[in-house]
Amino acid sequence: MEIRPILSALMRSKVSMILIGLQVALTLAIVCNALFIIGQRLDLMNRPSGMNEADTFLFGSSGFGQGYDARAVMKSDLALLRQIPGIVDAAPANSVPMSGGGWSSGISLQPRQKTSTADSTFYMVDDHGLNTFGVKLIAGRNFTPAEIEDHDQGARVQPPVIIVTKALADKLFPNGDALGKQVYLDEDEPRSTIIGIVEKTQEPWTDSADIEHATFIPYFLPYGNYTRYLVRTEPGRRDEIMKTVEQKMAEANPSRIIGKLRSMEQVRHEAYANDRAMAIILGAVILALLAVTALGIVGMASFWVAQRTRQIGTRRALGATRFDILRYFQTENFIITTMGLVVGGILSYALSLWLMQQYQSPRLPWYYVPIGFLCLWALGQVAVLGPALRASRVPPAVATRNV
Repeated sequence: MEIRPILSALMRSKVSMILIGLQVALTLAIVCNALFIIGQRLDLMNRPSGMNEADTFLFGSSGFGQGYDARAVMKSDLALLRQIPGIVDAAPANSVPMSGGGWSSGISLQPRQKTSTADSTFYMVDDHGLNTFGVKLIAGRNFTPAEIEDHDQGARVQPPVIIVTKALADKLFPNGDALGKQVYLDEDEPRSTIIGIVEKTQEPWTDSADIEHATFIPYFLPYGNYTRYLVRTEPGRRDEIMKTVEQKMAEANPSRIIGKLRSMEQVRHEAYANDRAMAIILGAVILALLAVTALGIVGMASFWVAQRTRQIGTRRALGATRFDILRYFQTENFIITTMGLVVGGILSYALSLWLMQQYQSPRLPWYYVPIGFLCLWALGQVAVLGPALRASRVPPAVATRNV
């Protein structure tokens, strides 16, 4: 089939051709960047925290009344929790990954260093902390009971020993020799020795640039009359144990309020609620754009079929087959779509550049646009198929009818 007659016909309907082409261009630019953003959000939401999330939950205990001894209650609570059947381990924790709140500071290699070598969150735990978190110790050792310090709220962070994540260890000591080295968590002495390295543990803040910079500190520390407990259960028994723990904690001490028990899966769900909402909204925008573009192509093709009925009949009378008519409209649509996609490809990268400048978004990968080309070509061909089939069924006798 010659392209020249198709182009000549399109030139007689410039407005329709330009509008559909622009619609295709805008659809490509928005869809490519929206899909890229959705992919980024999904990657963030699926990042492993380093914990055993499936079997772990947390809750808070707030004491009231005169004479409430938070430290004594913490010790008795932990003893109770650790003996409940089905509980693997329990530990106090000032914060957990994805919780959105915690304590962080800089870590330096020299005293009174102007700029810290790395920033890190601090998880204050006892010798059961690593086991309760479910993190993997890949080098060194865990804390011993003798190393756990009992501190007051607001005390300076000066532990003699610490355990860090691999990402933080590599940041502090790029040569990979962090184990046994000493660092400063405060400006001056004393120094803290790295006695262990865990594979991965996220910070509490999901938008942190250094998401895997975490430090475990051997502190036994309630916050006033408030204590947060982290509990790990045997696989598959978390929900059952949560009900048991809530009941036993309430019975053990009536002078306190047990906060809502939340699984780590709930913590993750809440932490990424905004990212999930963004992905859903952008997904709906993508579907709406594709639907509008498809309907625009259907409407344009249907109008042209109605407008060219006698012309189609004449071509059929001169020997054109139904397949020839079908191919004509599909080729016409392919040309319009291609022109729109060329413009859309430029707009896609331009929009990506704007997002990079305004929101520090990563660059749109090159392969998104070619894949978008293929998808919109396919969409255009499917959308035009109905009107094209209707045109192919126009009988030759139409050409002989009076107008």
